[in-house]
Amino acid sequence: MKKEIRVTNSEWYVMSCLWEENPRTLMQLVPILKERVGWSKSTCATMVRRMAEKKLIGYKEEGKTKYFFPKVRKEEVVVQETRDFLQRIYDGSIGMMMSALVQQNDLSKEDIQELQEILKAAEQESDKKQNR
Repeated sequence: MKKEIRVTNSEWYVMSCLWEENPRTLMQLVPILKERVGWSKSTCATMVRRMAEKKLIGYKEEGKTKYFFPKVRKEEVVVQETRDFLQRIYDGSIGMMMSALVQQNDLSKEDIQELQEILKAAEQESDKKQNR
């Protein structure tokens, strides 16, 4: 069974920076995180240290400089976060979530078309699996 990946909201900011471009040094991360979330250098350093301890990020050292990189793929984290959200808010029901969005009229025509295409592809994939 795959290990669950837990990323806090604060960790997500750092991960986003590293998924966008890596490796990055602490001094490259500081101005980005200061602009995005108002963090100081010490806050950034603390976050990076904790995330390395959690093995969410790794680093390679060249001289006195550490170059940080993500140790988990964005897709893995997104899937886990989506599952957690769906379970916590909608008791795991995709139908309940979609119903809530439809009732709020939050779906554009383009959104609806995109969802139909996603469902059609999922249906085709399911058919392939059943025919194996």
